[in-house]
Amino acid sequence: MRQNETLLNTLLDNNGKLLLTDEEIGDDHISTSVDTPMRADAFELSDDEKIAQIEYHFRQIMETLGLDLTDDSLKGTPKRVAKMYVKEIFSGLDPKNKPSIALFENKYQYNEMLVEKNISFYSNCEHHFVPIFGKAHVAYIAEGKVVGLSKLNRIVQHYAKRPQVQERLTVQIAKDLQEILGTENVAVMIDAKHLCVASRGVKDDTSSTVTSYYGGKFQEESVRQEFLKYIGI
Repeated sequence: MRQNETLLNTLLDNNGKLLLTDEEIGDDHISTSVDTPMRADAFELSDDEKIAQIEYHFRQIMETLGLDLTDDSLKGTPKRVAKMYVKEIFSGLDPKNKPSIALFENKYQYNEMLVEKNISFYSNCEHHFVPIFGKAHVAYIAEGKVVGLSKLNRIVQHYAKRPQVQERLTVQIAKDLQEILGTENVAVMIDAKHLCVASRGVKDDTSSTVTSYYGGKFQEESVRQEFLKYIGI
């Protein structure tokens, strides 16, 4: 609570007036939690109920924009968008969709770095609901159990399939892998393009954003440099 109060105080003047608008706060990536902000009742509705509600509200948005929903090309769009939101691009919000991760004995006694690089992912910016896409590079040094290689990809995809900011996505992937593997020795780097930067606002389609997380042995310079060499940086 103290952290939240400190953050709030930095956003208010001496008269209690908000110094930043909601839009400015979002653009500045001010956040107070590694967890995706969720309401306590987030999963009381079934997927079908959520789809029905989103379909209704998206229809209202389209009609407000002046679109003719009797047109053959548009009349199915509200339902398509609703299903896409719940079943696909935001499916990572629901814990029931988290991939099952089986651990295996490290029978080969492989104690060096394992790197899964160039994991393609698609996410959505939580500030404007437009795509974030790029590559994730994930590495760990085992201290006992290991996981199947495809599970590293699935973990990245799970956390990407929700409204995100790249910093949080990076940390969520790393923290989950640390918990699953029972080791701090995890590194994650993400290089991504944000359409909220490329297609609106500053409209810069040449830049990309890089974020990283280094835990355990990866905080050592030599180990970190080895990881960077493997991913070509």
